[in-house]
Amino acid sequence: MAFDFKKEYKEFYLPKDTPSIVTVPPVNYLAVRGEGDPNEEGGAYQQAIGLLYGIAYTIKMSKKGDHRIEGYFDYVVPPLEGFWRQEGVTGIDYAHKEKFQWISVIRLPDFVTRADFYWAIQEATNKKKMDFSSVEFWTYDEGLCVQCMHSGSYDDEPATVERMHRFLEAQGFALDLTDQRLHHEIYLSDARKTPPENLKTVIRHPIRKTE
Repeated sequence: MAFDFKKEYKEFYLPKDTPSIVTVPPVNYLAVRGEGDPNEEGGAYQQAIGLLYGIAYTIKMSKKGDHRIEGYFDYVVPPLEGFWRQEGVTGIDYAHKEKFQWISVIRLPDFVTRADFYWAIQEATNKKKMDFSSVEFWTYDEGLCVQCMHSGSYDDEPATVERMHRFLEAQGFALDLTDQRLHHEIYLSDARKTPPENLKTVIRHPIRKTE
């Protein structure tokens, strides 16, 4: 049975639809940075997703080639995630998606080293004849956060975010969104195939204990 991060780490991938506090440990990701409206057809965000999955599956399928990754075990490629910000805005202004600055990511298994990552970049470049140079090996220590499962359209997220913020304040915490601590979403549904009302998205915001 392939290792499934969503099932093995339910605390981080399958929270309830009521807000909760969580401490997220450092995680290694494949990452591509960019800006602009994620809904733009053929735009930078959609191109970034293609690059991420190209490297993610090169690593996963390394078991069938000559490159042996020490400690490798079979696994399900984790879901797409995104970190989002807008210049001069605390949180997210959903009415101005063209102003998004984003880091699109896919989690890496812990056994993947930087050397394995660089091998995958070269392997995918050679096989797919594409430029993967914008893909990074990125470690992010998210730390103390509030999170909640959001059901429905991305445009309806503000209502869930508001519930999260009321909850964290009642628990003695304050929102801690900065240029380094970002609005985080984990996409458990494929938006290309899932009706908006059925989408499942984990929303996570960084917080700190109030003085």
